[in-house]
Amino acid sequence: MNRVAQDQFAAERLDDGAALIARAKNLVPLIEAAAPRIEADRALTEDVLAALHQAGLFRMLLPRSCGGAEVDPAVFSQAIEAIAKADASTAWCVSQASGVTMGAAYLKPAIAREVFGGPRSVLANGTASTKVKAIPVEGGYRVTGMWRFASGHKHANWFGGHCVLCDASGNPRFAADGTTTLERTLLFPKASAKITDVWRVIGLKGTGSDSYAVDNLFVPEDFTYTRESPAERRECGPLYRFTTFNIFGIGFASVALGIARTMFESFTRLAEEKMPYLTHSTLRENAAVQSQVGLAEARLQSSRALLLDTIQNLWTTVSQGENFSRDQQVALRMASTYATHQAKDVANFVYHAAGASAIFESNPFERRFRDIHTVTQQVQANASNFELVGQHLLGLEAQSRLL
Repeated sequence: MNRVAQDQFAAERLDDGAALIARAKNLVPLIEAAAPRIEADRALTEDVLAALHQAGLFRMLLPRSCGGAEVDPAVFSQAIEAIAKADASTAWCVSQASGVTMGAAYLKPAIAREVFGGPRSVLANGTASTKVKAIPVEGGYRVTGMWRFASGHKHANWFGGHCVLCDASGNPRFAADGTTTLERTLLFPKASAKITDVWRVIGLKGTGSDSYAVDNLFVPEDFTYTRESPAERRECGPLYRFTTFNIFGIGFASVALGIARTMFESFTRLAEEKMPYLTHSTLRENAAVQSQVGLAEARLQSSRALLLDTIQNLWTTVSQGENFSRDQQVALRMASTYATHQAKDVANFVYHAAGASAIFESNPFERRFRDIHTVTQQVQANASNFELVGQHLLGLEAQSRLL
């Protein structure tokens, strides 16, 4: 790609990105009004789904060859953050569904369009249990197993299942090194799976992240791929040099930032008028509150800036046709985990400083408090990610599939 083509490519995505972020922001009132119904039904409402599809927000990371926007991850981050300000479950569903569209880059174009190209196509993907097995057979695979945390499956029409490849006896197959198991992601229609209703949780209720299973299901070879395999990648755009785990880390951190920002802004409005019991002054006149508000704003601004700056650094690298360095991989893991935890700390401050106002469902605190503490329970936000950063900074070999 020559320099003129590169500049045009970047300008097109800048225009697309600004429009997508604007559309996400415009949907905030609609999503916020629907949030209680989304939580109660453990599913996105039809009006919200229709608006999200019309705005193209499930297609942010889908290749342009499939009708997607193929925007850079910084745009994706800001759009998810905007949605999360209205409702975390909605943002989580869009983030998760967007992340798995990255798989389209590894499929034959006709197959990618069949799975992802419909006007309301959504693929839901879960975490595999240890008993998931795919056995190669003529023309494809026979798969048996169960996956958990299928966020957004109620509005999906396809499922994805990551599998360990096994021999006919069910024993794992290994790569040439003798230690790495061979794995593959299989895609199959939602109707092929049995769904188990298990999503009875304290937060992110609206994601409806139930479990699903298949038994001896045949999946054609064309509907499978090895994720993050350069040999199988068919799309040459810079976006697809990011891994699915990179994207999930960015998306889920953006959800946390959106939650915390809304809680914080709601608190500053409350502080103008709330006069705590047995006091004669408002919350905003309290010196301790003033100090914590200043610190909270610094936490949100600095962690968000670090995340976006790190993403931009990686985007510059891949836009030049290069792969990430180990330093960059670790930096992204650090930035996304840090942003999530800083957002959690801000949410904790807001919840406690708001006093009894924070416990009522009619106020904008308690649902978001539960949501952000559910976000932090996901592997992308686990504090052990900082161990990987420390290992790398101390000259040790940091090993993780999240990098």
